[in-house]
Amino acid sequence: MEALVAAVDQGTSSTRVLVFNAKTAEVISQHQVEIRQSFPKEGWVEEDPKEIMQSVHECIEKTCEKLSQLKVDISRVKAVGVTNQRETTLVWDRATGEPLYNAIVWLDLRTQSTVERLIKKAPGENKNHLKHLTGLPISTYFSAVKLRWLLDNVDEVREAVRTGRALFGTVDSWIIWNLTGGRSGGVHATDVSNASRTMLFNIHSMEWDPELCRYFDIPMEILPDVRSSSEVYGWMKSGTLAGVPISGCLGDQSAALVGQMCFEEGQAKNTYGTGCFLLQNTGCKPVMSNHGLLTTVAYKLGRHMPCCYALEGSVAIAGAVVQWLKNNMGMVQTSSEIEKLAAEVGTSHGCYFVPAFSGLYAPYWEPSARGIICGLTQFTNKKHLAFAALEAVCFQTREILDAMNQDSGVPLTQLRVDGGMTTNRLLMQLQADILCIPVVRPTMSETTALGAAVAAGAAEGVDVWSLSPGHLPLIKSETFQPQINPEESDFRFSRWKKAVQKAMNWETMETCSTSEGISCWLINLLVSQQQNQLQ
Repeated sequence: MEALVAAVDQGTSSTRVLVFNAKTAEVISQHQVEIRQSFPKEGWVEEDPKEIMQSVHECIEKTCEKLSQLKVDISRVKAVGVTNQRETTLVWDRATGEPLYNAIVWLDLRTQSTVERLIKKAPGENKNHLKHLTGLPISTYFSAVKLRWLLDNVDEVREAVRTGRALFGTVDSWIIWNLTGGRSGGVHATDVSNASRTMLFNIHSMEWDPELCRYFDIPMEILPDVRSSSEVYGWMKSGTLAGVPISGCLGDQSAALVGQMCFEEGQAKNTYGTGCFLLQNTGCKPVMSNHGLLTTVAYKLGRHMPCCYALEGSVAIAGAVVQWLKNNMGMVQTSSEIEKLAAEVGTSHGCYFVPAFSGLYAPYWEPSARGIICGLTQFTNKKHLAFAALEAVCFQTREILDAMNQDSGVPLTQLRVDGGMTTNRLLMQLQADILCIPVVRPTMSETTALGAAVAAGAAEGVDVWSLSPGHLPLIKSETFQPQINPEESDFRFSRWKKAVQKAMNWETMETCSTSEGISCWLINLLVSQQQNQLQ
């Protein structure tokens, strides 16, 4: 009987557990539970850590129930892999197992003032001051600034740190600690791909960096152990899979890179989820970007295996723009209706949508940007707006791809894609048109979970999944070819870039202490206008 491998895929909007055949990569069983987000203040995004763990336990048990219904022996499950939303930040009490605050989600903007303060103490107020160590700019996106905010603003966190009870982690660490026993001997660990997203990890030495921890004033003793992405972390302590090793861990975008089998230098994939994340494998040497991309650890598939790096372009809002049109604007009842609406007009009729709800990530790293819709006329209707929203996802991807081509010096000739939004065929065709290269979509869309399963199954001591090229499963795919000429694509993209400039410098967290209560952003705006008039 062929071995099976389970994968816990804990994403921003849902938790899923899938079980794969280790030989064919076929999905045998799966279960999904939605995760609620809360928005306590404008720009704040939180999730309940207990709800995250409840959803993980529920998905594991329901997936195993479905295996039993299929007359599949549970003992065939030989390993569990974990993949997770990255940068989302948690602190909990090692003695009680209780979270000390809600999980601060990667999208959260509350740390903008923290970021501004940290940048001000950098030489030349350079947001890339730490990039030579981390590969990252100082930004609201990464875990260290979220942890700094918790230490500055939450008494329970400060007290737990003072008394030696606090544990910090990203979502993978929280899940692994709980599944391996929690307060009764749980393993406090993370992998190199997740660690590289904290801004506390040196991507050259592959260790937590004392200099970085001093810069953020974060005690190193609360940090998890850093492991490779493919090794036995510990064993499941309860439930149907008790005794099964947890032997794989990857941040979701690294997992998708592995799941797309992008093991060769130069191969790239784009994942369309809540956000949009384009990663290119750059091999065993980190490539520093000159065009606003991140240098990140892609994976290290075994304790004695080399580390592989990636260039990454991160877009904050992709699928989230569809959720916004559905939930906030009431334009549609289901997300799938957006494709139908947009297809009915086939054009935005000159309408351009910049969904900078959480500022702009790559290549701008501009937290002051805000969402904007340009080019409206009396003729514009919700169908044009739906089309513009889909185009916005594609334009953001093109900005990243252009930057990546410049950094790597080797233009991509095709783009592999995955994630929930790739079921939208219109979006995939638009993407091919706007990039002017083929877009390749696997028919098996669960590549993120597959990557975690591959890492777990290939771990030393598990050895049920081979990573040798001749043994990798062949995943069928569909290719979308460009159908418009490059001149039209360039024209539409240039209009989009014009709209992006209008979204810039909209907001800042600093306020002035004037008696009239005029905020600094307004003063800055007035000064900027005067300067423009003088030029």
